Amino acid sequence: MVDIVPAYHSLAVFYDVVKIKRRYQIEVTAYDFVRLFTEDLIGQTNTTIVTKRDVITIPVYYNGADLDNVAQQHQLSTAEVIAIHTSSSYRVFMIGFLPGFAYMGKVDERIATPRHAAPRTQVQPGTVGIAGFQTGIYPLQSPGGWQLLGRTPLQIFNVQKIKPCLLQAGDTVQFNAISKTDFDKLNEY
Repeated sequence: MVDIVPAYHSLAVFYDVVKIKRRYQIEVTAYDFVRLFTEDLIGQTNTTIVTKRDVITIPVYYNGADLDNVAQQHQLSTAEVIAIHTSSSYRVFMIGFLPGFAYMGKVDERIATPRHAAPRTQVQPGTVGIAGFQTGIYPLQSPGGWQLLGRTPLQIFNVQKIKPCLLQAGDTVQFNAISKTDFDKLNEY
């Protein structure tokens, strides 16, 4: 097995066909071997394994292009939107779309806002947004259609690090509002 990648309702299992064939000298295909092996493991599991992880605090300078719009749509002040977004902790459901892009939820219904009908062509890395009941952080400059609330100074994805993704599926994230001065001091971009 090389890697596993969890998603909302599936699990991708990556494996090395050549190593499996050499090591186990199997008569079936490598796919069937891995499928049967995985099914057997799942069948043996009768309890939920819970790993204790620390809450990861993500500082955010809330100055996003859509912050005022989200507030207006929900008849809230921008301060209320920020307070609601920072009052909950969020579970990382999965990583996808871009390397390190964490789909997190569940966003409070008082600020849940649909994505834009037409995405922007460029969103800066570190931008924090919401789309429906999810929140996420753009790890790289890319197109994007989420409602942009602010930006974190933390580099979410860095291929030079041993662990390139700051967040992993299963992590718990807490957003913390910071000032522009703090953003500039902490800026990793």
